[in-house]
Amino acid sequence: MGKITVVGIGPGSLLDMTPRARQAIESAEVIAGYNTYIKLIEELLGDRKVIGTAMMQEIDRCKMAVAEAAEGHDTVVVSSGDAGVYGMAGLVLELVLQQPEDKRPEFGGVIAGVSAVNAAASVLGAPLMHDFAVISLSDLLTPWETIEKRIEMAAQGDFVTALYNPKSKKRVENIERVREIMLQHRKADTPVGIVTAASREGEGKIISTLEDFTKQEINMFSLVIIGNSMTYVKDGYMITPRGYGNKEPGL
Repeated sequence: MGKITVVGIGPGSLLDMTPRARQAIESAEVIAGYNTYIKLIEELLGDRKVIGTAMMQEIDRCKMAVAEAAEGHDTVVVSSGDAGVYGMAGLVLELVLQQPEDKRPEFGGVIAGVSAVNAAASVLGAPLMHDFAVISLSDLLTPWETIEKRIEMAAQGDFVTALYNPKSKKRVENIERVREIMLQHRKADTPVGIVTAASREGEGKIISTLEDFTKQEINMFSLVIIGNSMTYVKDGYMITPRGYGNKEPGL
């Protein structure tokens, strides 16, 4: 039996990939991943076998990867960011554990990567210095009613809220509904940061307000961070205080 490992390749740039992730890729015989992510690590592939598929083919891709490992080939499944955050870690592990023990490839574990939310936050400044929630607005796998409830709870709890998959060509109203819900609990001038293509070519950053942020360009390559009641903007940086000023005067 071979080994199958799930690797987070980071947000885009090879400079943001961990040495452990790079070592796993360079040691594997087979690399599997979404075509866009495979392209991000093209220079590391060499002559390795590549299983690349389009979006919405995650199950087929992971099944092929598990089969390769079961046939004796050390295999890596890559996800952008961290493979355990909206990535392939869960699906691969489920598929491996479904196999009979005598036919099950070794699970090499999950190698963590820098997630998109961390990369976006670093571009904006320090918006995640206190409790925060991460919510995907894609309703392909989760009912919108559930997503909306989670937004409501995050708004009521005054969590800084990071939004994955905020908007697509077909899904344009969900982000507007998020704005409406948040405005019921937060001031209109609450800072909102939008980072597109974090750590990739064409990276862009916009800092807006809860009242106006949906007027900005937002797409599937964007990550939106909505501040809490304490978040502020100064000199182009978005900051959520941790609370040190409560202990040490002068901050």
